Amino acid sequence: MSWQPELDELKRREAFADKLGGEMRVQRQKDGGRYTIRERIEMLADDGSFHELGKIAGMAEYDGKNDLSDFVPSNFVFGRAKVDGRKVVIGGDDFTVRGGSADATIKEKHTTCEIMANELRLPLLRLVEGSGGGGSVKTIETKGRANVPGVVGWETVVANMGLVPRVGLGLGSVAGLGAAHLAASHYSVMIKDKSAMFVAGPPVVERIGQKLTKNELGGYKIQLRAGAVDHAVSTEEEAFECARRFLSYLPPSVYELPPRGAQDDDPDRRVDWLIEAIPRDIRKVYKMRPIIEAVVDEGSFFEMGSQYGKSVITGFARLDGWPVALMASDPYSYGGCWTADTCRKVIKFVDLAETFHLPIVNLSDCPGFQVGKESEENGTIKEGVRAMSAIWQTTVPWCTMIVRNAFGVAGAAHRNGGNFCTRYAWPSGRWGSLPLEGGIEAAYRADIAAADDPDAELAIITERLEKLRSPFRSAETFWIEEIIDPRDTRALLCDFANTVAPLREAGPSRHTMRP
Repeated sequence: MSWQPELDELKRREAFADKLGGEMRVQRQKDGGRYTIRERIEMLADDGSFHELGKIAGMAEYDGKNDLSDFVPSNFVFGRAKVDGRKVVIGGDDFTVRGGSADATIKEKHTTCEIMANELRLPLLRLVEGSGGGGSVKTIETKGRANVPGVVGWETVVANMGLVPRVGLGLGSVAGLGAAHLAASHYSVMIKDKSAMFVAGPPVVERIGQKLTKNELGGYKIQLRAGAVDHAVSTEEEAFECARRFLSYLPPSVYELPPRGAQDDDPDRRVDWLIEAIPRDIRKVYKMRPIIEAVVDEGSFFEMGSQYGKSVITGFARLDGWPVALMASDPYSYGGCWTADTCRKVIKFVDLAETFHLPIVNLSDCPGFQVGKESEENGTIKEGVRAMSAIWQTTVPWCTMIVRNAFGVAGAAHRNGGNFCTRYAWPSGRWGSLPLEGGIEAAYRADIAAADDPDAELAIITERLEKLRSPFRSAETFWIEEIIDPRDTRALLCDFANTVAPLREAGPSRHTMRP
């Protein structure tokens, strides 16, 4: 009367699934320096927390008595788990079963994974390798026909971008739909020299006359510079740690608020060297990242997208434990000017902050948009308008420190439009419609040309305008609200974070984030 025989059959089928694509293919995976999907999930998830769905779904073979003789599992493994104590959904491709391609997958597992994250409002981590359930020419033979292209369930992927944190880890060669899943993430990571991402791989690209290796076509250096992925690390273990840290700044879904972290760094800590951080000589650059590290909670800055749109630094940080989205100018890239890539980077970042209710802190030093032929060819002004509009549409609290430059339309994009912005300026602040350098020669061309000594006339005009553009003159008319001692920056930022923490409101953003 017992149901033990059926339970024994279940265990036998689960044992088949545990073999993945078979001993030979598993060994090939390991020889390539890559873990199997089950090893990856075990390493990423908290011990014993992974609860798999659909483990025994796959392709079965039966003997003449209609008894199971062999079984190959579907090449997608997913389920619920915990990561650092928080509930998540994890889904990953099994490259040992036909390279993760469509003819070895069950599409319902992919869609159910997305739907589960969506309806349970849980963060989703996609471990991508292969085509991610995408196409293979073998599918024509296995199905007996060619399909009309379609991506079943993509509407849930799009919905999840505006609902739950979505992390993509590219852990090998990623193409087609797999590349789409990796790109459709709030945060994505590749493995240096072991991961590659492309629309189509080298064999296909060779047909159009481009003979390239995987790394030459879509290695991490290519994709970081293109902004298709956010980060690259040396090992899978590092990628898993990056995913954990990224999630630590965010709520499980937009229906909750980002949690406060440890408060183990004095919010009133004074940073004495900031008083001389900005050179008086405007031709000299300085390093922004040490300034960031100095004013946020110690060790809390988590940078994303460092190789793309490099004139703006973006990342998460904590201020007295509160998570914030931090962006800062980098004068080492185009002097801090915004390029078309920078604008696209800013759009994604402020949308991310808006989606997950993170206050924005901006350390601004922007002399304007990039100028010149390259800028015009790249459509910088169009991208700049989109970036400024995205900033204007944010509803999360803003705090801006004008560290040095704020010129032109790009300089105006240092704050959230007509909404209230907690804004300060360092004594090194300089602003206007145009920088004096170069602008004087254009505006006063006739006066300079008519002078007996043009150079002396230029010097006189420059000295006069330098005094007029003093930040104190702007403060007299309340064009800048407050000029501060740079050494007080951390205390003021922490005060901002504590002040606005109660104002955060959970719920969907008015502007749903797209992949």
